Amino acid sequence: MAVPNLTRDDARARADLLHVESYDVRLDLTDGGGKPSERTFRSTTTIVFSARAGEETFVDVIADAFHEVTLNGAAVDVSGYRHEDGIRLAGLAEQNTLVVDADCLYTNTGEGLHRFVDPIDGETYLYSQFETADAKRMYACFDQPDLKATFTFHVTAPEHWEVSSNGRVERTEELPAGTLLHFATTARISPYITALVAGPYHVVRDHHDGIDLGLWCRKTLAEHLDADELFLLTRQGFDWYHANFGVRYAFDKYDQLFVPEFNAGAMENAGCVTFREDYVFRSKVTDARYERRGETLLHEMAHMWFGDLVTMRWWDDLWLNESFATFASVLCQTRATRWTDAWATFANAEKTWAYRQDQLPSTHPIATDAPDVQTAEVNFDGITYAKGASVLKQLSAYVGVDEFLAGVRDYFAEHAYGNTTLADLLRALEKSSGRELGEWSKLWLETSGINTLRPEFTLDADGRYASFDIVQTAPTEVATSNTLRPHRLAVGCYEPRDGRLVRTARVEMDVVGERTPVPELVGEQPPEGGLLLVNDDDLTYCKQRLGAESLRTLLDGGIAKLDSPLARALCWSAAWDMTRDGELPTRDYVALVVAGAEHETDIGVMQSLTRQALRALEIYADPQWAPQGYAALADAAVRALGTTAPGSDHQLAWVHALLGSARTDEHVAFVRGLLDGSTTPDGLAVDDELRWSVLSSLVVRGAAGEAEIAAELERDPSAAGRRHAATARAARPSPAAKEEAWQLAVHDDTLPNAMQEAVIGGFAPASQGELVAPYVERYFADILDVWHRRTSELAQNVVVGLFPTWSSTIAQATVAAADAFLAGDDVPPALRRLVGEGRADVVRALRARATDTAAG
Repeated sequence: MAVPNLTRDDARARADLLHVESYDVRLDLTDGGGKPSERTFRSTTTIVFSARAGEETFVDVIADAFHEVTLNGAAVDVSGYRHEDGIRLAGLAEQNTLVVDADCLYTNTGEGLHRFVDPIDGETYLYSQFETADAKRMYACFDQPDLKATFTFHVTAPEHWEVSSNGRVERTEELPAGTLLHFATTARISPYITALVAGPYHVVRDHHDGIDLGLWCRKTLAEHLDADELFLLTRQGFDWYHANFGVRYAFDKYDQLFVPEFNAGAMENAGCVTFREDYVFRSKVTDARYERRGETLLHEMAHMWFGDLVTMRWWDDLWLNESFATFASVLCQTRATRWTDAWATFANAEKTWAYRQDQLPSTHPIATDAPDVQTAEVNFDGITYAKGASVLKQLSAYVGVDEFLAGVRDYFAEHAYGNTTLADLLRALEKSSGRELGEWSKLWLETSGINTLRPEFTLDADGRYASFDIVQTAPTEVATSNTLRPHRLAVGCYEPRDGRLVRTARVEMDVVGERTPVPELVGEQPPEGGLLLVNDDDLTYCKQRLGAESLRTLLDGGIAKLDSPLARALCWSAAWDMTRDGELPTRDYVALVVAGAEHETDIGVMQSLTRQALRALEIYADPQWAPQGYAALADAAVRALGTTAPGSDHQLAWVHALLGSARTDEHVAFVRGLLDGSTTPDGLAVDDELRWSVLSSLVVRGAAGEAEIAAELERDPSAAGRRHAATARAARPSPAAKEEAWQLAVHDDTLPNAMQEAVIGGFAPASQGELVAPYVERYFADILDVWHRRTSELAQNVVVGLFPTWSSTIAQATVAAADAFLAGDDVPPALRRLVGEGRADVVRALRARATDTAAG
């Protein structure tokens, strides 16, 4: 069931009319006999608010049935209620009390109040997820970020349950059937960051700097919860944020809850942060996963200030939440945790995400227009998170990190518990830095697209630089501006020394306009076999191009000679972007990965490289050459497994690279040996998660089938095991398996969100292009109905996850099919955007393939 699509105009009108003082929310999660209810729950909400007398408005609620609705003691007629419209409230007084007593629905979509039953022990677990506007699924409210209020929750639950909300539990009452918990009243917060988590959770508690801490997970995951590591990171985060933000954590406790079937990575509910439970690692993972989990944990903690304490007025300024939280979390990682090279991971992963997003036809400014909630929901993207954070890193280099943080402290102090816009932030930063930022904001925050920077030089008779310029070009993507931006950056010169590439010169400077001279390099000797980086240290946000000599150095094995993880990440990122742009043949990029990845010490970067190489082979490579590329990568993986340290992160990462690249009988036999134990490398733990990955690799290639899947599921009947089995079944190489998967993902509206995601993940492996080719036509025939029928999260999963960017569908016919769909005048804007992005990926892949084919 799709939710109402609140417009910005309606939200502004309601905010001008109302001031919301408080919510008192009473929830009964039992069936009346002390057991968990199954389909609905009782929700009774009392809202106290002021308004202009005589006016009318509406309150948001999605309910299955109503017991009573009263406004100032008088009954409100809800006989014509439609959830799309909410409840109309006429004849408002200056002071109003609204009571909505209703039965609300549990969901299995990860929106509203999600209900999950653990397949191991049969226990029921609940959690809420309200961003952007799903609080109305749990209680009646004015569901927009600028109508803040205080909240008091009272929850009746089975007596053996643990319950968490935004405030701490003040008192409990034992009932004849169940327990009634009364929570402390919150500070003024927005509805979308209120929360409820309930069930027989395993809880570990701690205390730090006056803050009560809690870690929650399902009982059947308790043995895997690494509480000491998580609490250490939590303490490090609070200490660094307190020292640098100037305002103490504003809420009265801090629970971090790992919940099942969560759609996103995490959600910043005030004092009650929910995380995808995949972050409770059941099996061995590399340190890259721990680093990613650490960034997510610190990102959500930063939201306690950026978003929860100070909140954007409307979703136009979503970046005030997400960009700042991303920037702050990586800065905190580098300065307060063991991941001191986190900016290298950011350069290789987060910025790569931003670069892709910013080169799509749907690119938008960081501070972007969001006329309605549905538009905002597709803006949780690489621009809002990663580009915004990159630009903030550029701004901190421009004004100075200390001055930047001083402005942030003033911003928090002035706007605590309030709502802000871009102008409020700029005013604080201008005051702290002494710089005028209006023009900077227009160029960086209010225009779209990405600039390209490249070195251009001439040599004199002695072979020295006679001139050296940095040339900037404007964005070239459709619908972007022709903006040339100011950049604070560093040019780095690397020379061969004792078998290494060592930085011998660094020039930090401002780049403005189309061409900026670098006089410090004039007269210098270009290093033979060396490297030039025009965005050394990754200070700015740009597409960095490598000169011919630098590219030759990398292709000749020079990337392995760089000691700096960040410098290597920048080179890898530049090469990947050149491949995607059709400037570097895919076969050269794969050769670069094969030659250099084995020597890459940063495990996060190394894993990104092999994933990108596999993606490049699938959609960017000449299909006639691609089998050679897969074989080369698989050979490299087998070699590396013979040389990497037993039990190391790199050993595990190379196993996954092999699982993705194995195509020949020899390689598939090696993979089969991992499952039956006949070829297991020393020290490799073939645990639950790895067994599923190995089995899925065999299923994709027809080397295992339903019997093996069923046996593995019997061995691991957990929730994770059920998802892995669904992925493996969707990946079986038969027309019947594809039809079954399509029906589940596209047409079965009862399928839970996590299972839908799992099925989509197995539908179109790279080697099964011909099997899924017939689904191009069906995709465009089905998605409009899916969009209207499904909730936002589930509809987006189908539209994005099943867009035919598959090996066999990289063709003009797919572009034509997308064009025909987009020509329809009944396509909603948000859906039009997502389909347009998929189309752009196919066009880009066609260009890259043409380059690779020409190189052959």
